[in-house]
Amino acid sequence: MRQPLPSSHALCAILPLTLLAPIGAAQSFVLNTADTPVSAGGNFSDSENVDFGDVDNDGDWDAVFADGGDSSLDQNRLWINQGPGAGLGTFQDQTITQLPSVNDQSRDVEFVDFDGDSDLDLYIANHSSFVAQPCRWWQNTGGGFYVDETSARWINIAGSGSSIAPSQLLGEGGFIDFSGDGDFADLDNDGDMDLFHSSYGGAYDGRTPSRVFLNDGAGFFSEFNPSGFQLAGEEILAGGPGLWCEGSQQHNTTNSSGAQCDIASDAIDIDLGDIDGDFDVDILLGSRSNLPRLFVNREAENGGVLAFRDVTNSHFPSGHAVGGGNYEQEMGDLDGDGDLDILGVNWFGWTDALLLNSGSGHFDHHMTLPGSQDDDEEADFIDYDNDGDLDIYVANFSGVDRLYRNTGAPAYDFKLKPLPEGTSATSRDVDVCDVDGDGDYDAFTASKALTTTGEGPNLYVENVTGTPDTHGPYIPNLEQAPNREPGSEPTVIRAQVYDNAPYYITWYNETTLNYTVDGGPTSAVPMTSSGGQIFRGELPGMLNGHIMYWVSSEDEYGNQGSSSPRSFNSTSGGTTGLAFCLGDGSGNPCPCLNQGGAGEGCANGTGSGGLLSGTGSSSVSAGDLKLWGSRLAPSTPGVYFEGVALVGGALGVNFGDGLRCAGGQLIRIQPRIADGGGNSNTNVNIPQKTAVSAGETRYYQLMYRDVAGTPCGTGFNVTQALEITWTP
Repeated sequence: MRQPLPSSHALCAILPLTLLAPIGAAQSFVLNTADTPVSAGGNFSDSENVDFGDVDNDGDWDAVFADGGDSSLDQNRLWINQGPGAGLGTFQDQTITQLPSVNDQSRDVEFVDFDGDSDLDLYIANHSSFVAQPCRWWQNTGGGFYVDETSARWINIAGSGSSIAPSQLLGEGGFIDFSGDGDFADLDNDGDMDLFHSSYGGAYDGRTPSRVFLNDGAGFFSEFNPSGFQLAGEEILAGGPGLWCEGSQQHNTTNSSGAQCDIASDAIDIDLGDIDGDFDVDILLGSRSNLPRLFVNREAENGGVLAFRDVTNSHFPSGHAVGGGNYEQEMGDLDGDGDLDILGVNWFGWTDALLLNSGSGHFDHHMTLPGSQDDDEEADFIDYDNDGDLDIYVANFSGVDRLYRNTGAPAYDFKLKPLPEGTSATSRDVDVCDVDGDGDYDAFTASKALTTTGEGPNLYVENVTGTPDTHGPYIPNLEQAPNREPGSEPTVIRAQVYDNAPYYITWYNETTLNYTVDGGPTSAVPMTSSGGQIFRGELPGMLNGHIMYWVSSEDEYGNQGSSSPRSFNSTSGGTTGLAFCLGDGSGNPCPCLNQGGAGEGCANGTGSGGLLSGTGSSSVSAGDLKLWGSRLAPSTPGVYFEGVALVGGALGVNFGDGLRCAGGQLIRIQPRIADGGGNSNTNVNIPQKTAVSAGETRYYQLMYRDVAGTPCGTGFNVTQALEITWTP
């Protein structure tokens, strides 16, 4: 990924008011026709898609258009932003000088740094309905100048292990297919961007499979096909293996157990993101004539081995989409609760619908958008009024584009707002970003050109609210690292990063993974986008001690946000003590059934369970055992204590909001106040605080004050217990 946009991107471009449409009292947008190319070649072409990226690394947003679509072989277009400085927000067509001279029928173009050199390359999704042609890889050679590397970047197409039949192979590289979208994410958590390649099949028949291609780390892509099955031709037959997905292929299957899947719907659009909160990237597939389909990534459940399962029937409500024309959908946190919701374009006949995530990747129908009974082609989230929540811009193919304002908490309703006259009647796509650097989000629409005399140009819909973005990113979920021993392999940490901006803007936030060792000074390593809302970073593997870590992110306007901290132990010989008396359902049920996570105590008012861990040795003579409490209620007091016997056995007894197992004679080791991240620690000094001899077993826990609104209302809780048998 490229470096975050520098502060020059926040400069304000001053445009002559005479060049803009009149601004009404309630008008938030105007059509800006003065600052986009006006030639037939530069603008009035058949555009299917528009994407923003800083191709020349000069700190402003450039635009690329996928041209051709259903109509003709055409050249994709590149518009270069003339900033920073006085030209910011003004675009020139640099197609001829900076893009390969290729005419094709493109439905989608995606920015991605596929070769890891910190500039933005391009992937072009093409279809073979009229001329057999591959999807293309264009490498950025520096400064936004691209070369076609299609023949080199596809690896082992139609070879051993590939599902692609040799008859589909093309001499120029790639294969015959019908792709409406290609999206990128680090699907296998190895630090590079992989490709999910959609296919809708010839004549939209939905019999050609979508596929997954993995990056080898250098930008070369081979098919992920754990089934090893190769098709006889273009189509996949019912009963055959699901290629990249668990189970056998079955059109419109309702099975969600992994026995069946449908990877050959007529998918037009893809969205990638972590829908179930396990930090790997899942797949949402739109469909032209059939139900949209949802596939969960099971890499986390499979111990790091990549796998997918079709869970459409179990995770969506009954009747989640009806009728045809379900071209598109977007995922974003519409209600600010830290998970991905869905905007389904035309999911209810010709009506757009919102589905809210329960937090576990299961969706409930929330509402339909008023006035959305048109042939809508695409939509994007845009916080046009910069009030911190996501609004919606809808690209309409059969009428005027529409804008919806999110009313925010508690209802999160969406109200139709006016757009200027002339927002195209043939919009195929919309993308949003702050192209003129004035602090609010603008929109570009890609349009089907009806004639070459002026109808259907790509439009610059400029936001003129003048309200700056003052809302920082929020990071509600951070991956828990397991305890480990120091070694050469890094500790991989992932986090969910949200902002009041589209995901493809948040990808470029300057995001860091911060850490301390045994309470020492703070260090930081960079994190990069894994696609969707996921960022990934690597802590050095040789760290030794108690590691506390958290994530911070800064958007292009300098707004900042941080996660709550988490911690783990990285010590030679492993961590000290055997954890038991757990509140994760493996023992006696927690009071009020407030179960914690694996290895934790019962859940507290923060939603996590307190965790007690030990570093150092269990040697009486060494006397270096240190106890660490984490995931506690922030800034609240607690007491570390030792028991000489068990109470309630390994299952414990109810004690406040938690379970206590340390019993017999209780020894108070030390009171501590947790820091703002809910962490504290103490040394188990021998014999100053606790008299123990070699060969004896002791049981340790931490009782702590809980926050308001605790599960049982007692006001205090305990971590799980540690059992330690002392040595000489």
